[in-house]
Amino acid sequence: QVTLMESGGGSVQAGGSVRLSCVGSGDTSNTRCMGWFRQYTGKEREWVAIVFNGGVKTYYEDSVKGRFTASRDNATNTLHLQMNNLSPEDTATYMCAADSRSCIDYIPPPKWFRVWGQGTQVTVSS
Repeated sequence: QVTLMESGGGSVQAGGSVRLSCVGSGDTSNTRCMGWFRQYTGKEREWVAIVFNGGVKTYYEDSVKGRFTASRDNATNTLHLQMNNLSPEDTATYMCAADSRSCIDYIPPPKWFRVWGQGTQVTVSS
């Protein structure tokens, strides 16, 4: 069993930066595939970045390419999301997710992930 805990959310002005962290604890072998998702109020979760198999490869959703960077520290089992040049459209609850299955070259939908963090709010003001 693994649990995920996000931190680092908050309020920032447009053009600013925020760094999110997601720490996995417990049986960290269950975090072979990890991802960052966000959820707008009243909307379904959508993927932001998927980190394949411990960081071998990372895919980004088109709207965040060039602005967001996901990285994984395998020594501490922490997944980070550096978000730069934020806009009000990035305002959402951000969640990390993990699964023990491989996701190499496959962008799994949210329902595929079996472990989720509680989420952290990011609010960007104009």
